[in-house]
Amino acid sequence: MNGIAKFVHEEDGAAAVEYGLLVALIAAVIVVVVATLGTKVKAGFTTVCNALKGGTGACT
Repeated sequence: MNGIAKFVHEEDGAAAVEYGLLVALIAAVIVVVVATLGTKVKAGFTTVCNALKGGTGACT
């Protein structure tokens, strides 16, 4: 009975789950930001490349 009471009152597992959820949320935000910035950076490089090649569209 003592082991069950100790298990019920122990909070280390709950803290670990909370930290895991926080890490997952941060990772999701990073993925969204990198995906958004990646498309904008690619568009910028394509614009510069097309300007250097005379606007032929060879950089797509």
